[in-house]
Amino acid sequence: MVRRAGQGLRRGAQQGVRITSRLACAGALVLGLSACFRPLYGPTASGESMGALLAAIQVDEINMAQGQERLGHYLRSELIFDLDGSGQPAPKRYRLKMQGSETIQTPIVSTQTGRAEAGTIVGSVRYSLESLDGLKVITEGVATSTATYDRSIQRFASQRAARDAEIRLSKVLAEQIKTRIASVLSARP
Repeated sequence: MVRRAGQGLRRGAQQGVRITSRLACAGALVLGLSACFRPLYGPTASGESMGALLAAIQVDEINMAQGQERLGHYLRSELIFDLDGSGQPAPKRYRLKMQGSETIQTPIVSTQTGRAEAGTIVGSVRYSLESLDGLKVITEGVATSTATYDRSIQRFASQRAARDAEIRLSKVLAEQIKTRIASVLSARP
């Protein structure tokens, strides 16, 4: 009986050593990788603050199809505020050009009335960040997102719900574009 108790203590000590060594290895890996990560809104590779770089972007009017200009207006307003919401004029070094489109899908249709009960707005924006003179493209891409809304028998309620969905959609698209631009600008020397 005494012998078995001694063996149990040794096994427990061996397990404790294994756990400690695994934790030490995991800590060493995390510590080694910690130098690879840079905060997005921290100091950039060029030494400038991210806020100053984002404030140096001039947001051009967004080319939208006829009848879809409202989403372009909301998106441009969101981007201007997100990139430089300080209200102070900053010297511009970059130009953000965009072309967008939106489609409305109605996936749920009532079998009794034949009317759509919900709508989904799908927005897609192709953007290009260029130097102010337009000679050099810094980054370009496509941001896409959706926003849903409930449709009602009351026409005004449906229009207001669609407009609120466009506002939500513009905020999501603006955040996507801002984050992608910030990630590129943070790595530029």
